[in-house]
Amino acid sequence: MKKLNKILYIILGIVIGILIIGLLYKYTDLFNGSSKNVIKNYSGKTIIEKNSLASSVEKAKDSVVMIEGYKGNDVSSTGTGFVYKTDDKYGYVMTNEHVIDGCNKIVLVMSDDSEAEGKVLGSDEYLDLAVIRVDKDKIKGVAVIGTSEKSKVGDTIFTIGTPMGYEYRGTVTSGILSGKDRMVSVSVGNNSETSDYVMKVLQIDAAVNPGNSGGPLLNSNGEVIGIVSMKLVDQEIEGMGFAIPIEYAMSHIENLEQGKEIEWPVLGISMLNVTDTTYLYQSGINITDGSTDGVVVISISKGSGASKSDLQKGDIITKLNNEKVKNIAYLRYELYKYKPGDTIEITYLRDNKEHTTKVTLQKSNS
Repeated sequence: MKKLNKILYIILGIVIGILIIGLLYKYTDLFNGSSKNVIKNYSGKTIIEKNSLASSVEKAKDSVVMIEGYKGNDVSSTGTGFVYKTDDKYGYVMTNEHVIDGCNKIVLVMSDDSEAEGKVLGSDEYLDLAVIRVDKDKIKGVAVIGTSEKSKVGDTIFTIGTPMGYEYRGTVTSGILSGKDRMVSVSVGNNSETSDYVMKVLQIDAAVNPGNSGGPLLNSNGEVIGIVSMKLVDQEIEGMGFAIPIEYAMSHIENLEQGKEIEWPVLGISMLNVTDTTYLYQSGINITDGSTDGVVVISISKGSGASKSDLQKGDIITKLNNEKVKNIAYLRYELYKYKPGDTIEITYLRDNKEHTTKVTLQKSNS
């Protein structure tokens, strides 16, 4: 009899365990990693919404701010930013450089609609990043910084931002991570009509509209993995937005906080794309070998690193440290991996023959 009772207790324990596991599976995200939102409909019936981002949005929303940039007394631009850290006195907001470019006054609108004036500590047009400082007592929340490196294509992502101005502040859009390590050509400066630089960015399909710039790109846990920066605009294009990986931004954040000018390296040359045939002709250079990729040396600055190399006017630079150079934008991308003082190898064509030479890089402001 004792043996029978023991078996019954074991069976009862197993049944109870199965019931508990079943309830946990149904009403929590313990096993499937998804978030569930329990709500009541109009009849009072309980509805379980699987894969809701509501808890992650709640976690991140108070760190997101609307940014109003003033020129004179008028608002000239609006965008988004997020508080990435605080210290004893201040909160620090990250956004895009193009959101605050040329503005003499910055006003931050917090998640509770309170306002505070911010101070731009530092910015850089090639990074397209800026840091704004605000009094700590104005801060409503601080974002959790994650990593884009661990994110996978197809992962759920979302953004919180200010599309189309004040009325739509706090708008949440979601989608998936559509691609990583995308090389996108960008222009710097408001009047630039050419591709000045190439950025390695994350591609997303979440809706990105004017005013979303500078806002956080977040994973399903509500951690920041990027900074929304741009989208492709065309009647035939839909759902192609881009974000700067958070690791890249954080690697430069200390200099921006301290207001230090980013010391980009330079070769010491003026240059044109090999495809700019009209401008090349005006400079007395005629490319006859049919080249479509590369950068043509137009002139060399005295005392520069290039002046101490074998480069001459008319040479076509095709590689930088063995990485291909398609045009000026790609040359800058490869060049900006290095620091002033570094020595790099340049591969170039002269008279249809390939040559190499060494160049020691200098500071951009030297």
